[in-house]
Order: sequence, then C-alpha cells, then structure tokens
Amino acid sequence: MATATFLPNEFLDTLTTRMAHLRDASILVTGGTGFVGRHLVPLLLRAGAHVSCFVRPNSDTSRLPEQVTLIRGDIMSSNGLAQAMSDRDIVIHMAAVLFSGDWRDYLRGNAGAAESIAGAWRLLDKASHAPKKLIFVSSLSASGPSALAPGKTDVDAEDGLDRPVSAYGWSKLFAEHILYRAAGERLVVLRPPIIYGSGDHGLLPLFRSISRGFAVLPGRNRAFPVSAVHVVDAAQAIMLCCRPDAGGWYHLSDGHVYSIEQFCRAMGKALGRTGDNLRVINVPLWMAGLSARLCSAGARLIRALPGCCGKRHMTVPKWNDDKFREAREDGWLCDDSRIKGELEFFPVVNELSVGMEEAVKGYRAEGLL
Repeated sequence: MATATFLPNEFLDTLTTRMAHLRDASILVTGGTGFVGRHLVPLLLRAGAHVSCFVRPNSDTSRLPEQVTLIRGDIMSSNGLAQAMSDRDIVIHMAAVLFSGDWRDYLRGNAGAAESIAGAWRLLDKASHAPKKLIFVSSLSASGPSALAPGKTDVDAEDGLDRPVSAYGWSKLFAEHILYRAAGERLVVLRPPIIYGSGDHGLLPLFRSISRGFAVLPGRNRAFPVSAVHVVDAAQAIMLCCRPDAGGWYHLSDGHVYSIEQFCRAMGKALGRTGDNLRVINVPLWMAGLSARLCSAGARLIRALPGCCGKRHMTVPKWNDDKFREAREDGWLCDDSRIKGELEFFPVVNELSVGMEEAVKGYRAEGLL
C-alpha cells in the first residue's frame, strides 16, 4: 500500500504508539475503497484495530488489505447498515458524492447517506447497541470561503457561522447537522481543505493538463489562496479523531497558504514542467463560468441519451456549475490550530513539492499519467 511505503517507519511507529487505545477496537469504515480510505485503512490495521468496510455490492475491493472484513450493503436504503454499525467502538463515515452536475445528487449522496446512518444510530441507541464514537469526514466547503488568513476556524463552525456557496458544501453541512442530532457529543467532524496525493482522481485532469504543458485557471489578477493537505496527513488526522478526548469540529491543513498558481507550479515541478515549460492561462471568470455550464449541460444531455442508464460515472464532469461556484470565490483558507493544540496533529508532509512527487509517482504506478 502507498501509505506503508511512503511514510517514514519512525513516524508510523510513533503514530501506532500514540494510538495504542485502538488495539482490538472494532471500527466500521464507509468509503474505505476510496481515495482517503486506501491510505487510512492500513494505518488502522497497523494500530491493531479490527476494521470492517461497509461497501456497495459492486464496489471494487481489490485494493483493501486482506485483513479487512467486507460488509456488503446499501447505505442509501440502509440495507444492512444497522447490523454493520451495532456495538462498534468507532464508525468512520467517509463515503460521499464529490462531483455531480445535479445538486440533487449531492443531497441524496451526502445528506441522504447521513440520514441513513442517523436512523440506524437511533435504532441502535434505543437498544443500547450504538457505537461509542462517530467520525464524519466533511469538507471545508461546508464552512464556506475565506481569503484572509488564518481562514475559517472551528469556532465559526460551532457558532453556526458557516457560509457554503455550493450544493456540495450545503450537502456536507446538512449531513453534519443530521449526524449531530443523532449522535450528539459522540460525533467528531473533520473539515479538510483540498486533499491531494496518490489515488486522487479529482485533481487528475489538472495533473494531466499540466503534464502537457499548460494549466487553465479561472479568474485574472487574483491570488486565490488555498489551504491544502496531503492524503497521508488527512489519514493521520482521522486517526487522531479516534482519540477518546477528540470532540466537536476540526479544520485541517498542512499549515501553509498557497496561491492556486503556486499549487499548479508545484504539480508542474513534480512532472518536470518548470519555468517556460508550463504555461498558466488565467481566463476571465465569465468564460470559466460558461465552460462550467457547458460541461454540466453536456453531461445532462449524455445522461439523457438511451443506453446511458447505469453509467452515471461516465457522465460526471470534474468541472461543472457547482465547482465554479467555489472557484469564483476569493479563496479557501482554514485554521488548523485546534487540531494541532488538542490532538497534537503535525503534518508529516509539510512541503508541497514532496507531496506532489508522491502523487505523481502514484499516478504513474497506476498508468494514469
């Protein structure tokens, strides 16, 4: 697994020691076959936890370690969910709809999934079989944009000062509230910013564009500052949220502020595209918005054609109306001081160049670049 080979043994040993309370803990993970899951699950196993993954009947589980127990079911219909959650020490909910051309997909996939988990939780709570802790991997999109350092804080979240601007952000915020009404103080919410690294398909189109020598960015004459975190540190943060003293909302980042052009040029450096070998094209926002609408409209048209039923994954554009709503803001920054202070989170990948090299190596190993 990429996590086991990329992280220093000293760090892995230290993290395992710090998470000694997870030995023999029973943990259920949703989204374990996804981008973050493939990095998180090996860490949980290394800590000695008994890990089960709740997966769809047609999920590709070939990348999951053989020690993982697979539980097939449907989170949207709640089929098998209550049984899977019963008497668990921890449930980690990461399954999510990240891209769609239709806002209803976000609500169904994110808020709807949260409603299923909340319903199962209430049933188990009445029978005294509810899990001890629920960790929900949400998103900075639920907080809303901020271009001024330090950015969105955990106090903002707890005081109800969130301002989502996209359907994805709203669906994540709704999911947080739905889960809190069911689990109360047993809920821990993690709000990561951009997560990058090997296995991520969300940023893959941008990596491919940069590998060809150009990057197209929305907006002219603006820095568009962003927070980011490498996937192994996102996995580390989720591990730390399993601590008994973890509670409430935590924002996450690697502690740095990047302009979006810096972010792209770091990708370029990892791909061997530096200086004049990488052309960064800043297009007007109106043009970026028009392209997003065309992508969304094209996807809806293709999905409506005969024979496309059941092939939604082929018609979900990474660039669409909803992502443009986030891209037209001035920036996306968040303050990670609380998770550092309370849970002693310190990113092991604190240099963007190192993280980008790992991402490119992973993409190439899978034949994606």
